[in-house]
Amino acid sequence: MKILVINPNTTASMTDKIRETALAVAAPGTEIVAVNPPDGPVSIEGHYDEAYCLPGLLDEARKGVADGADALVIACFDDPGLEACRELLNIPVIGICEAAMAAASMVGHGFSVVTTLPRAVPIIETLAFKYGYERHCRRVRSAAIPVLALEEEGGGAADKVRAEVIAAIEQDYAEAVLLGCAGMTDLADALTEETGVPVIDGVAAAVKFAEALAGLGLKTCKRGAYAAPRPKRYTGSLAHAAPVGEQAAE
Repeated sequence: MKILVINPNTTASMTDKIRETALAVAAPGTEIVAVNPPDGPVSIEGHYDEAYCLPGLLDEARKGVADGADALVIACFDDPGLEACRELLNIPVIGICEAAMAAASMVGHGFSVVTTLPRAVPIIETLAFKYGYERHCRRVRSAAIPVLALEEEGGGAADKVRAEVIAAIEQDYAEAVLLGCAGMTDLADALTEETGVPVIDGVAAAVKFAEALAGLGLKTCKRGAYAAPRPKRYTGSLAHAAPVGEQAAE
């Protein structure tokens, strides 16, 4: 089984960290391919960055399926391009926010999310409603750090995340805490051990869900919402991205 994990931003050090987490949780025999696009934002911090990460994300998704990927994980907690990738591909496509919320709902009665900047809070709150977890989500908290601060050694970002995780447990009475950024992926195990509460990294959760769906032989339904994009001509620099109908799902 081959799982493609795409970091939609262009920061290679974050992709390396994501790869390490995915490899650590993958079952024997599962091949992990972790990539990021060559072009786009160095971090995704809001709707504008999200919009400009999509061309690179979709290109990497196409290439990964051509190389035989059995499932795709989108390693950004905003789950950018999730529906577009499901239209484009017939393999399972998992977003790390959706996966983390699903996992949390199974191991605790109510969860909180710790994310990076305050501007991410309404985005994640909206995703909780979209996925049907608004009754489970106690609060979305911000550690007030830029995404790339998580890549800086000794910068204090990890301590700020830790403080918000503890606050979520003590003040929100959260029975699980989600780390709301793929750049936090290396913090989950230590925080779980320290607090005694499941601290869930979406990358790890998404990889295991991807293995399960691919192992069951399940595909993305190509009728209705996730039908292949209708074939049409695209112009200019995006001509290469023009959908080709049913072939897009192969």
